[in-house]
Amino acid sequence: GGKDAINTTIINFNNEKMQITWAARELFPNENVSFFYTFGEGKNKVWKPCITYLLDQDYNSGCLFKTEGPTLAISIRNSNGSEELFYKNLKADFYIKPSPPENVTFFWEEDTVTASCNKPERNAWCLTFELQYKSKFDKEWQSRTSKCCSVREQGFDPRKCYSFRVRLRRRVPYCNVVKYSSDWAAETFWMNGTLLDSCDDDITPQSKTVIVLSCLLAVLLMMLILLILLCKWQRVRMSILPAIPDPKYPFADLFNYHNGNLQEWLDKNDHVVLQTKLEYEEPESITEAESQQEDGKNSGKEEPLEKIFTFPGAAENNDSKAAEIACLIPASNTIAPFAGFHVLMNDDMYVML
Repeated sequence: GGKDAINTTIINFNNEKMQITWAARELFPNENVSFFYTFGEGKNKVWKPCITYLLDQDYNSGCLFKTEGPTLAISIRNSNGSEELFYKNLKADFYIKPSPPENVTFFWEEDTVTASCNKPERNAWCLTFELQYKSKFDKEWQSRTSKCCSVREQGFDPRKCYSFRVRLRRRVPYCNVVKYSSDWAAETFWMNGTLLDSCDDDITPQSKTVIVLSCLLAVLLMMLILLILLCKWQRVRMSILPAIPDPKYPFADLFNYHNGNLQEWLDKNDHVVLQTKLEYEEPESITEAESQQEDGKNSGKEEPLEKIFTFPGAAENNDSKAAEIACLIPASNTIAPFAGFHVLMNDDMYVML
C-alpha cells in the first residue's frame, strides 16, 4: 500500500533512452496520472515532466525520455501533479538493454565456425556474446555463449545448411538487476563457408548434375522396359491371334487373267490344283511314299513310284492325268504291293502296313 509498492518496468536502451511503464488500468482505474523524472542528486533536483507518454486505452501507462546520467528518480502523480502517488530512486545503469551486435562476421575452418562482432566502446566486460544455430533437420536452436565479442563452435557438417543468429546479453548481477538481452541480429544462412540467401538454396551444382543424370537414367530405363514389354506383347498377340494369310496372292491369276471365272481358271490350272493337293492335303502320304522309296533304293530295287502302287482305275485308263488323279485319290480299301509287303489305302488316305 506504500508509494514503493507499484510494479513498474524499467528499460535503459543501450544507456541512451529510458522507458518506464506501469499498469495504468489496474493501478489507477479512475485517474489519468502524470509522470515526472530527474537525474539530479541531493536537494537540487530538477523534476522534468514527461513529454512522450505511452498510452493504454487513452490512459497514460508509460513514459519515454532520454538517459542523462547513472542515477534516476521517478515520480507518478495525480493528473494535475499536486499529489504524489509513487516515488522511486534507481540506478539507470542496472537496467541497460544492449543494442544488437554490429558488423557480425563468420569465419569457417573445416568443421569449426568463429562468430564475432564489433566491441562496444563502453562496459564491454558487462556483455556476453551468444551464438545460436540450427540446420534444416533441427527443431530447436543450439546455443553457445562466450565473453564479448567472439564465440567459437565445432562439429558443423559441411553437407548441411545452417541458420545463424547472434545477440548480446547483459551480465547479472554484476552489471544488471534484470536479465536484459539485445534483439537478435539479422539471421544468416551458411553452408561449408558459403553464404546463402536461405537454406532452401543449398542444392549445389554437383547435386543438380546428379539429379539430372538420375532423371535421364530413369527415362532410359523406362524406355527399355516399354520396348521389352512391346516385344513380349507382339509375341503373345501372334500366339493368341495368328495372322490370317491373304488369299489374293495364291489366286492372283483367277482375278487378273480370268476375271473371276473359276471354271476357266480350273481348266487351265489343273496342275496347280494337283500340286496344291499334294502340298496341303496329302503331306503325310507323300512323305510316307518318299520314305518307302528311299528304303527301296537302299535295298537295290529301284523302281518308279508309279510302279510301286497299282490301282485298278489307273490301269484301265490310258490317260496320264487320270492315272495321276487315281494315284492321288485311291479307291477305298485298295491293296498295293510294295517291296514284298501289301499296302492298304483307306478312305482317309492313310498308309497302313
